[in-house]
Amino acid sequence: MEEHGTASLLHDFAPLLGAALVFVLIFRKLGLGATLGYLVAGSVVGPQVLGIVGDAEAKLGIAELGITLLLFLVGLELSPSRLWRMKQDIFGLGLMQVALCGVALIGVVWFGTRFTWGAVIALALPLALSSTAQVLPMLQSAGRMKTPFGERAFAILLFQDLSIVPLITITAALSRNPADAGGPPGWQLGLWTLGAVAGLILAGRFLLRPMFRLIGNMGEREMFVFAGLFTVIASAALMQALGLSTALGAFVAGVMLADSPYRHELEADVEPFRSILLGLFFLAVGMMLDLGEIAEHPVLVVGMALALIATKGLVIFGIGRLFGMPWRGALALGLLLSQGGEFGFVLFAQAQNALLIAPEAASVFGAIVTLSMATTPFLMMATRRFRAEPEKREGGTPEGPRHDGASAVVVGYGRFGQTVAQMLLAQGISVTVIDRDVEMIEIAGSFGMKVYYGDGTRIDLLRLAGAQDAELLLFCTDGDPLETEAIEAIHQAFPNPGIFVRAFDRRAVVKLAGAPIEGVFREVLDSAVSMARAAMVCVGVDDGEIDRTEDLYRKTDAKRLFQQSETGDLRTGREMIFTNARVTAAAGTVPDDAGKE
Repeated sequence: MEEHGTASLLHDFAPLLGAALVFVLIFRKLGLGATLGYLVAGSVVGPQVLGIVGDAEAKLGIAELGITLLLFLVGLELSPSRLWRMKQDIFGLGLMQVALCGVALIGVVWFGTRFTWGAVIALALPLALSSTAQVLPMLQSAGRMKTPFGERAFAILLFQDLSIVPLITITAALSRNPADAGGPPGWQLGLWTLGAVAGLILAGRFLLRPMFRLIGNMGEREMFVFAGLFTVIASAALMQALGLSTALGAFVAGVMLADSPYRHELEADVEPFRSILLGLFFLAVGMMLDLGEIAEHPVLVVGMALALIATKGLVIFGIGRLFGMPWRGALALGLLLSQGGEFGFVLFAQAQNALLIAPEAASVFGAIVTLSMATTPFLMMATRRFRAEPEKREGGTPEGPRHDGASAVVVGYGRFGQTVAQMLLAQGISVTVIDRDVEMIEIAGSFGMKVYYGDGTRIDLLRLAGAQDAELLLFCTDGDPLETEAIEAIHQAFPNPGIFVRAFDRRAVVKLAGAPIEGVFREVLDSAVSMARAAMVCVGVDDGEIDRTEDLYRKTDAKRLFQQSETGDLRTGREMIFTNARVTAAAGTVPDDAGKE
């Protein structure tokens, strides 16, 4: 029995993932985005075309965890202070979008179907919700997540997620199913939501942060992966048990950890699971696309999908203009959020269980949502030039990103990294600091310095810390520095920032010969030179003579180090070392203990 289950799993996922690989590569190459590739791949291998893979509903249930992980990662990027700053967009722009689009779509659905009012409301209101799983990755890949435009789009999506609770309540109130009569009233669902959110906030402060602190002290990366997934799944399970939005629970958990030192490590560890499960979600949606219903009602499906896109696009465009957005930005926002969303499938199923709509209607409107989702990449691509801001505008500049990222990423916040970071900050250069020492992180936090936990040599973690947008990468870790191969990989991933490396001694400097770095610095050289200068002052050497001696030493040492790097032999240039036997009238006695570093 177990072998049969494993064989069935392999039989399903091998062609499913293979088709996804082929179609996503093709659609990426054509500039249409991965989402459309997943949808087409799912429909091709699903029961409607080739019939290789079935049971889309079961796979969709698993894959919905991808949306939950996506909201958790988004929450990690939004600290409570930033979320509070967005409150006007969330509860103003978001509320207006859901309300006005819902009212407009009630008229569209009634005109197109002439269903009962209960059925029309149960079908139209879910259509007001857009696809978080499609829109957020598009914003992230375009680098617009932290722009004013991206924040407004996210604010609307977040309010849509919040609105699932009242939409479930409306469906329950309209229900014709006697079994729903004993369900909780809407006010009780609202109280449960507030209670669950408050519980997650307290858990984040008093349970999650101490747990990650303990794991950080252990230094076990695998435990971070387990803990991150546990955080997401536990918060989602709590919400599901209360009949609320699982994605909302994961989002709140992410926000509670957004200001913690473990944010970047969590992002790096959870991101691969999010990508896989979100791809599986769209594959399952493609498999559920009922091509037979589309063939039976082509005019209704295509016409309703076009009406949905046009209605939402126009309403959101108008709301954007009302909130002071330029017309190009408002148009882009309308097109970006014009599709139906994944929560529509959930709400259609609830309407079907409430006996408000027939299974055929749920299938047709599921096809309408899927078709509308498939059009978004085409719409954004077709209108790109039309929506683009002109290079020169009178009376303003094009909308640009908020400079939330750091200009420098400092890896290692020990005695060396602290000095480097402090001097950069004194110059007004913003800094992101990464370290693996939990005790050091907490001490730095007590002095008001934000230090993130993680291995700063990992490319994925550096990317999450903003290395691609930084001007400087400074590796100030103790002990042996990075290998040349690691430096080359980091430089290939982030070619723009200048890379600087702290080296323990001249042997470490020689090992880094040929690495693509702007500079490598021995950690004791300048302090040793400073002591020698102070000693010469103490015995009465003239200041000018001291400067000349330092200059001679530095030039001789640099020449010797260059030759050692060329040959890889530390004994090269040993004749340049100042010794008691080598005393010159020009230099006096200048000992060089650098060869022993």
